[in-house]
Amino acid sequence: MKKQLGDLLVEAGIITNTTLERALQRQKGTNKRLGTVLEEMGVVTGDELVTAVAGQFGLKTVKNVAAFSYPQALLDLIPEDMALQKLIFPLKQKEGLLAIAIADPFDTDSQDYLAKKTSCKVIPVLATPEDIMAAVKKFYLKGAAKSDRTMVLVVDDSKSVATIIQVALEKEGYQVVVASDGVEGLKLAIQHKPTLVICDSVMPRMDGFAFKRALKANPDTADIPVILLTSKASPEEEHAALTSGFLDFIAKPVMPMRVISRVNRAMELIKHIK
Repeated sequence: MKKQLGDLLVEAGIITNTTLERALQRQKGTNKRLGTVLEEMGVVTGDELVTAVAGQFGLKTVKNVAAFSYPQALLDLIPEDMALQKLIFPLKQKEGLLAIAIADPFDTDSQDYLAKKTSCKVIPVLATPEDIMAAVKKFYLKGAAKSDRTMVLVVDDSKSVATIIQVALEKEGYQVVVASDGVEGLKLAIQHKPTLVICDSVMPRMDGFAFKRALKANPDTADIPVILLTSKASPEEEHAALTSGFLDFIAKPVMPMRVISRVNRAMELIKHIK
């Protein structure tokens, strides 16, 4: 039976039971992995976490994934969306074997999918999320163009709504990037590092709440504030948005002046937070 990460770290002498209890308390209601919380507390490093988990699962580890070169045919074996969302990166394919860097050894569904897709035996190799994300950004995502203007990412499957927001904000001097769903939004958030995100609550592939959790789970995007758009203008929906970590809440139908007002207010809040 596989042991929990916290138990592994305690048994390895990396943390104490008291530290584990504190971390579990901090983890409640955050949607963060225990390992992320422990790293934020400064009591473990990413390498220590990888070593402990790898020992329990009998896996090898890999570092500096982005430092090597990979043929395009190998990269094509793993869809970009899967590499980004699941933090999986192809390392090597040879004689019916496919070695992949993974951050989550419990994600056997992805490994099974790749085994069927490639007709290879999948060999998982453990790496830190930061290491894999660096490789994903380098080999799957194109570099973002730099701009002096403050960037806002708009994530909405309604082209008309996204256009209204984009035009209004660009008139105010903001740089605006638009995504049509949560998966594309996550990709652009990692790629561009916007100052603020506005996202719809209901979208295909990944809704607004799942999108917010995905941002929070990724070290590169965890601190980006998000405003939620929703057609359900109720106190319950507003409560759900704010308790889920959204910075603000905008009800539909979208009105340009309301969007501008909320975004300007959000930017002032961001300045004070920083």
